[in-house]
Amino acid sequence: MRRTVLERFPAGGPRGSWPAEEFARARRDEGTPAEVVMDLDSDVFLVVVPHQATDSGSCGAK
Repeated sequence: MRRTVLERFPAGGPRGSWPAEEFARARRDEGTPAEVVMDLDSDVFLVVVPHQATDSGSCGAK
């Protein structure tokens, strides 16, 4: 599944994931299906939205 990153929040911040959760909640309140995931490699929380497949024949293969 492909996703678009809306915002990044440092995992080592004093409030942990709260800023990311608050940002995602605000986006959901606006109608955007935002969720928070952890990027372990870069040690950040990401607020992402999934991409919807618009073309059933497009799977990325060439």
